[in-house]
Amino acid sequence: MFINTLLKFIHKYTEGIYKNSFILQNIDRVIFPLILITFVLSVFVNSDIIGYVALSTAILTFARIIFTPDDEFDCKTFEVFLLGYFMLVLVSLAGSTLFHLSLKGFMKTFIYLSFYISVVHHLKHHKNHILPILITIAGCVSFESIIGAVQSCAKVDEISGWQDVSNLNPEEVITRVYGTLQPLNPNLLGGYFVMTIPAIIGLSAYFFNEKKYVISGLFGGLSALACAILFLTGCRGAYIGLFMILLSTFLISLKVFWEKYKKLYISIASALTAIGTLAICAVTPLRVRVISIFAMRNDSSNSFRFNVYKSSFQMFKDNWLVGIGQGNQNFREVYGLYMKTGFDALSAYNIYLETAVESGIFALIMFLGFLITLLINGIKYILKTDNRTNLILVAIPVLSIIGTMFHGLVDTVFFRPQLQIVFWTMCAILSNRLYCKD
Repeated sequence: MFINTLLKFIHKYTEGIYKNSFILQNIDRVIFPLILITFVLSVFVNSDIIGYVALSTAILTFARIIFTPDDEFDCKTFEVFLLGYFMLVLVSLAGSTLFHLSLKGFMKTFIYLSFYISVVHHLKHHKNHILPILITIAGCVSFESIIGAVQSCAKVDEISGWQDVSNLNPEEVITRVYGTLQPLNPNLLGGYFVMTIPAIIGLSAYFFNEKKYVISGLFGGLSALACAILFLTGCRGAYIGLFMILLSTFLISLKVFWEKYKKLYISIASALTAIGTLAICAVTPLRVRVISIFAMRNDSSNSFRFNVYKSSFQMFKDNWLVGIGQGNQNFREVYGLYMKTGFDALSAYNIYLETAVESGIFALIMFLGFLITLLINGIKYILKTDNRTNLILVAIPVLSIIGTMFHGLVDTVFFRPQLQIVFWTMCAILSNRLYCKD
């Protein structure tokens, strides 16, 4: 790689600085806490602060690469797609008619991808830090689960019109919990659960495999709580994402349990499915919320999204090559020229349509190429490996990405920093486990 040749040249002049700098020699001891702090802060603070901490992590990582002798970049096949995506986003920025607004969106994308590079590079040298990262993520989602349970018991009021209650009886209205994520929104919390629940489920399996049954049971209980609170967000896209996570978990676990425990496994899976179905049917507000997914135009939220999809697709047709530029502010300005009266929107409510509108068809192809290639490699690894520890550590990000991809069909909370930070970390963990040398 040209960049590694350039780094070797730079290292000739920076090696002396590194050898005489206590800070540079111990910079990983600063980077790792910053990575963990980014997850924790994302639960409480606004987007700007999350971005500053993530950017600080990236700056320190690039300093490490520049000053540390023999350090270099590794570019995997699937990351070529990511590089192509970033270059096309840059072209979209250059061609945007609202450059100043698009620049803000571009900077967010730059920070997220830089954070991905930071985590990938850190884990390359510290594979043992994967578990603490997953435990931190699990701790954050468990905290949100407890807050959600408290909000449900307190029957918190809606901050804005989050569901169509015009045709519902009072007993059919669900109390939608929203946690502490900024801005307060149940769909954001639902998306966060989809992204992070695989970490709790995976840790339960990890500690069970390590024969630490008490810790495994604790994470198992937290998994059940998180799944229950996800339903209380009322986010129907998150319901779809969770369904895909649980289905994928079932399919992955067949590899481990099918041969020796076939009958027991079928019995447990059937019992859990029956309990879940019964719970949904028995709780009236939840049942009504799930059924509304299939109401099509008869539900105002569904109808709103269909109108946004139609307008957004028209935007894409008119800007299919390089898009309109990055960012929700840029999107909203241009969307005003296409929207149906009374149906203003901040996004396309579909991450693939949003990507195509903002950056063009080829950027979408590159983004999908990155995700699909990474997932295919992950699934192949799961099918072939006999190492259960690695199987679990690969399965966690695979489940997270699958759930998010399906949730993203009907929502765009994926672009919020709380989700982006976790998403790119999951991609980094998957990359590390697939291509590590141990």
